[in-house]
Amino acid sequence: MLSRLRAFWSGFRQVIGDDAYDRYLERHNRLHADAPALDRKTFFRSELERKWNGIRRCC
Repeated sequence: MLSRLRAFWSGFRQVIGDDAYDRYLERHNRLHADAPALDRKTFFRSELERKWNGIRRCC
């Protein structure tokens, strides 16, 4: 039962993007181990800028 709950929770976090920073750290450490990783706050700020850059509307 506990393993199914963990699997559900992991899948749920992935769907809503809650694990984005964790996935970023895994990938960064695998591909760029020599460079420092972004901290959580800077990562999410850069993600918001990436997603919304170029969108200029009021609503």
